Amino acid sequence: MSNMTGKNVLVVGGSSGIGLEVVKQSVAEGASVWSASRRESHELSNTGVNHATLDVTQDVDLGFLPESLDALVYCPGTINLKPFHRLKIEDFQKDLDINLLGAVKVVQACLPKLKKSEAAAIVTYSTVAVRQGMGFHASVASAKGAIEGLTRSLAAELASQNIKVNCIAPSLTDTPLAGQLLSSPEKREASEKRHPIKQIGSAADLAAATMYLISPAAAWITGQILHIDGGLSSIKSL
Repeated sequence: MSNMTGKNVLVVGGSSGIGLEVVKQSVAEGASVWSASRRESHELSNTGVNHATLDVTQDVDLGFLPESLDALVYCPGTINLKPFHRLKIEDFQKDLDINLLGAVKVVQACLPKLKKSEAAAIVTYSTVAVRQGMGFHASVASAKGAIEGLTRSLAAELASQNIKVNCIAPSLTDTPLAGQLLSSPEKREASEKRHPIKQIGSAADLAAATMYLISPAAAWITGQILHIDGGLSSIKSL
């Protein structure tokens, strides 16, 4: 657990899934939290979290933020799994708009505020499907692969300004976004068996890693793609 008292944190996509859990853990650690998403979560009522309506596919206005920002967590994502021959250019464009270009807009808008922090952090999200080729993932893996490239490039560019930039690449996680993939006991069991640890991830698992990366404890970590995937991308069960 890391003390985030006095830190200003923005979570984009903080109304559900991993983003919502990051918001909750940030509040629990004493941070001042701003959540920006298309819809406000009823779970955040009376928590002191500042909510702003934001659609990352449109113009991004972050004038609601304080002058200084210590952490930016960009959580929006997509799961659009189709055979390659059925994917349209519009599918690729949508995945890019949400996963990559939305992140670009938000980071650019936040950068002046991040620069005012003594030590700021940015966390993005990729997918295990970038490192481990998976069928039917062509569109989302392309967009998330671009996020990994953006993360490394920004880490290099912003290091001299004491801004850390890292990315988390999870495997299947039990969130509303993955609901259709886990919609029956049989699907859930099959997904668990694909992972060496024999379980799927939780939003809390990913949020805990995120909290570490935005905390002072990770002061010497930047430009990394952290694979939190139950061992799927790196080990093989016997």
